[in-house]
Amino acid sequence: MADTVRIGILGDFNSEFRSHQATNDALQHAAAKLNLKMESVWLPTPSLAEAGATKVLEGFDGLWASPGSPYKSMEGMLKGIEFARRHDWPFLGTCGGFQYAVIECARNVLGMKDADTAENNSGSKNIIIYPVACAVPNRAGDAPKLSGMVPEIRIRPGSYLQTFYGVDVIQEEFFCNFELNPDYEWCSIEAGFPIAARGPQGEVRAIESPTHRFFIATLFQPQLSSKPKKPHPLVIAFVQAAADWGRKKLDDSVLE
Repeated sequence: MADTVRIGILGDFNSEFRSHQATNDALQHAAAKLNLKMESVWLPTPSLAEAGATKVLEGFDGLWASPGSPYKSMEGMLKGIEFARRHDWPFLGTCGGFQYAVIECARNVLGMKDADTAENNSGSKNIIIYPVACAVPNRAGDAPKLSGMVPEIRIRPGSYLQTFYGVDVIQEEFFCNFELNPDYEWCSIEAGFPIAARGPQGEVRAIESPTHRFFIATLFQPQLSSKPKKPHPLVIAFVQAAADWGRKKLDDSVLE
């Protein structure tokens, strides 16, 4: 019988969002490839700010911070990410999940309590996430937007991300309005999350932790290109890390 891996998806599920359906599907694709049974549960962001949320999060083997900002509860999303970072839970953040992972690090690792995204119109002096600045294919309207497949994303040699992809240059699909403000790149690096991938103009496209069990956040959305017969390598790596952690937790509980 195949092992069961439990993934908690941090975010406010909306059936009309292609990326949300794709997140569910990508997890199933990866689990099938690994001969695992997948149980994924969406955890609404307001619930992550409630008492008892830590106990709920501990019940999962891995946590995925989903696209979908602005979230119903910024506090909840940040608390979910903080749990994964502090407790070394396998973590993947994509699109909005990437943006909030950087904000969480700036606030809780570097002490920059007003670190924020321009999307919130908070008036903060430290807007570390701001509107995308580059023109890309399929950009609609006057507002800058990353939309569609973007080629020439360069992965840092020696990174975990490169290990999972097996190549130095990739193309991935984006659908977002905001990215890391280059003036605040140092926040991610100083917090212990070096840059793992950059766009054609040097824009930050992924960060990772060299010290955590699995902690990667990407502005692109790997779930959008996952297929039943070709699961995405990053999602496979995440699900494998979660399965390994789930087995370790079980073994440790038996020994207690």
